[in-house]
Amino acid sequence: MQHSRSLSAVTLAAIGVVFGDIGTSPLYALKEIFAGHHPMPVTPENILGILSMIFWSIVMLVSLKYVLIIMRADNRGEGGSLALLALVTERARNPRIAWAVTLLGIFAAALFYGDSMITPAISVMSAVEGIELVTPALKAYVIPITVAILTVLFFIQRRGTGTVGIFFGPVMTCWFAVLGLLGILHIVDNPSVLFALNPVYAVHFAVDHSLMAFFALGSVVLAVTGGEALYTDMGHFGRFPIRLAWFGFVMPALVLNYFGQGAMLLAEPEAVVNPFFHLAPDWALIPMLCLATLATVIASQAVISGAFSVARQAVQMGLLPRMQIIHTSGHEQGQIYVPLTNWTLYFAVVTLVVGFKSSSNLAAAYGIAVTGTMLIDTILLAFVMVLMWRWHWLVVGLVALAFISVDIAFFAANAIKIPDGGWFPIVMGVVSFTVLTTWRRGRQLVAQEMRKQSIPMDDFLLAIDDVHRVQGTAVFMTSSKEGVPPALLHNLKHNQILHERVVLATVQTADTPHVNDLDRIYLHRMGKGFMRIVVRYGFMESPDIPGALELCKHHGERFDMMETTFYLSRETIVPALTRKMTMLRARLFSLMSKNATTASDFFKIPSNRVVELGTQLVI
Repeated sequence: MQHSRSLSAVTLAAIGVVFGDIGTSPLYALKEIFAGHHPMPVTPENILGILSMIFWSIVMLVSLKYVLIIMRADNRGEGGSLALLALVTERARNPRIAWAVTLLGIFAAALFYGDSMITPAISVMSAVEGIELVTPALKAYVIPITVAILTVLFFIQRRGTGTVGIFFGPVMTCWFAVLGLLGILHIVDNPSVLFALNPVYAVHFAVDHSLMAFFALGSVVLAVTGGEALYTDMGHFGRFPIRLAWFGFVMPALVLNYFGQGAMLLAEPEAVVNPFFHLAPDWALIPMLCLATLATVIASQAVISGAFSVARQAVQMGLLPRMQIIHTSGHEQGQIYVPLTNWTLYFAVVTLVVGFKSSSNLAAAYGIAVTGTMLIDTILLAFVMVLMWRWHWLVVGLVALAFISVDIAFFAANAIKIPDGGWFPIVMGVVSFTVLTTWRRGRQLVAQEMRKQSIPMDDFLLAIDDVHRVQGTAVFMTSSKEGVPPALLHNLKHNQILHERVVLATVQTADTPHVNDLDRIYLHRMGKGFMRIVVRYGFMESPDIPGALELCKHHGERFDMMETTFYLSRETIVPALTRKMTMLRARLFSLMSKNATTASDFFKIPSNRVVELGTQLVI
């Protein structure tokens, strides 16, 4: 009974967080197909063909690809492009394969940021546009109301989602129940719409109207946006609750609503201007507006929280500089707030709302990032099938070819939207990719320069017999597990003393989401009061050096913070025109380095116990 209650609670929570994006797609998907930038004639043949395409897209891309196959590729329970990247690179023995896979994973993460900017804008705006059905005079207030709602949403992020998060599940459960109920009411009036469950209708439509079907694919993809979130959020809720919620409740509700909209359009083609809100009786319009707005806010919240998680993973994996990460809950490790990510997203989302002016215009920008991410996930999945699952190459080829063919078709159909707004996620993806790869490459060059300035530890220990030692402990933070840290050499050069106990501490990020405390610390005593400590964290964890030093008691070493001094090296990057990095990227790396959060804050080191020593590096 206890297990049943626990499963019910987790499943309810998953409904509230995981399915917000794909769950709000009925607001704008069919409207964009029949009344968007490439409107289709509202005929029975077209309606049944489109509904069949939507249904089988959901079945193949979401149910089969993500829920049944990709969700098997969990990285110690965690999902998402970066977790999948870590999973593949961990097993890739060929350096070229590892390099190619890394670039793909980084680009998928970059596309995610483009998607996370568009989702809140199009979701909330599509819900607010329903007020035009109350009275056309309210049309002028759509943009101000949308901006106001989004402003409140982004401003409350600093307070965390724990308080309002308990309402997500019940609200979204109500939302999906209403979606299904409204769909059933119209399907009962016109049950012939259920013929579209037959894939033959989709095939006939694609064959008989190939050009029209190609244009339609660019909007059909709106029905599966958010499908990748099922895999991304797997670590928060587990594989089984997400599958249970999807097959048992969410997918049936979505399919019923799409088919209900189709049944209504068969009888009332003029309702195409906003088929979703025309599903509801006149008396229920305002309550539906309120419920839709709540659902889109929750969907936006899930995307924003996902952006925070990806930002933390990127920092831990060395793809972004240290940045302020605030834990908003003392109980839930996943509840974090990243100010820089939050305000960057807010500025981009408001710009999109004001610049594109309608959900239909935003729909033109939507799809490129999603289809790009889905295509990359399929490629990474192929590597998992070979490297991890050891599937036969013929099976891998058939499965990967089937999914890649569908992904390429959707991506190509969305590529024609580039002049109408599809350029935005591409530009954002390229900018994000440049930032991520520049920081990664810059840190590699910094590590190379630091190694050049270092000397072997054995030679150093032989040369310090006459150095004056003082009481206490000195902890030198260093990114390298070999050699003498530059900060230690500078301290010895200027102060000409050493502490009686010297710790060289290195923080490493594992290829797993979490590292248990037993595997957290590696301690090696080198003699003459020197020891090297390697602290390992998962890419979903936040470093805490004082907390890690507490664990050293299991190795016979105890640390009193009042007698411990931490020495940090602050590198000043001087850009130089070299073949290793272009001047523009070198300047970008220098700018990011200057604005990175201090190591003391990032590693949770008491500021009154820190000494910083500067190092100038030319890259």
